[in-house]
Amino acid sequence: MTKIRAAITGVHGYVPDYVLTNHELETMVDTNDEWIRSRTGIEERRILKGEGQGTSVIGAEAVKGLLAKTNTKAEEVDLIICATVTPDMPFPATANIIADMVGAKNAFGYDLSAACSGFLYALATGAQFIQSGTYKKVVIIGADKMSSIIDYTDRATCIIFGDGGGAVMLEPTEEDLGVMDSILKSDGSGAPYLHMKAGGSRKPATVETVAQREHFAFQEGSTVFKFAVTNMADVAAEVMEKNNLTSNDISWLVPHQANKRIIDATARRMGVGDDKVMLNIQRYGNTTAGTLPLCLWDYEPQLKKGDNIILAAFGGGFTWGATWLKWAYDPK
Repeated sequence: MTKIRAAITGVHGYVPDYVLTNHELETMVDTNDEWIRSRTGIEERRILKGEGQGTSVIGAEAVKGLLAKTNTKAEEVDLIICATVTPDMPFPATANIIADMVGAKNAFGYDLSAACSGFLYALATGAQFIQSGTYKKVVIIGADKMSSIIDYTDRATCIIFGDGGGAVMLEPTEEDLGVMDSILKSDGSGAPYLHMKAGGSRKPATVETVAQREHFAFQEGSTVFKFAVTNMADVAAEVMEKNNLTSNDISWLVPHQANKRIIDATARRMGVGDDKVMLNIQRYGNTTAGTLPLCLWDYEPQLKKGDNIILAAFGGGFTWGATWLKWAYDPK
């Protein structure tokens, strides 16, 4: 019996128009362009402005472009999974709001929350629906409006994050292409180092939680950095070793765009040269669940059918993982 795999048949991204540069941040907090560049690699990030503009706006724009690119009617989509930690609201799911915005009337959908690893988790989940033969067209979105939970008086976090995201179409193939393998991990003991204190059921919103600025992302940078460098690099190497892949077999590393130093460490651990590493952190910053699809979108013209690609991410919680996929189409 021929094995069915889930192949990415299209990718599209979206970033807001407003550009927040390092120089503008210098006017907001005690920081400077050289400090930010040297420690993170970030030069600018995009911010979604306007009343009532949520993550669904980013996701919907990405999906609209994806449907047009793949010549897919919205009614043909079976399932939408949206990886995000900045949903429009606790419920309904942002995936369902996006489905309504794009006219995907026959799709069911749900959100998946795994911080910066969210897109990887969602990709692996969506692939199972394809591989089982349950569905034919599954849209995976990774998108976040991080500006909605960032404290712009906190120089430790406000320099890092931006808004944006992307979407991919998963469809079945009998070729030796698509999502080949994933190793996904988590460790809840990392919660104290990267989290949002209030707004959940443990600590619902009150006047006090708002006054104490507890509805913003908190990060203990040095601890997160150490965990990310080790775990993201190790899991990328692990998925290669498990599948007998060498650095010569890898066409591209797609690392989560959190910090240039973490990206460099992961590439070194894999033995992959800079020319094989997708990088756009300098333009978008860390868009959390949006970084991996935004990289695939930016580099899509350079991808060739059969390319071995390793996606790797690390996020709050802690969550981390790596996926090996074989690209399913040549440049359009």
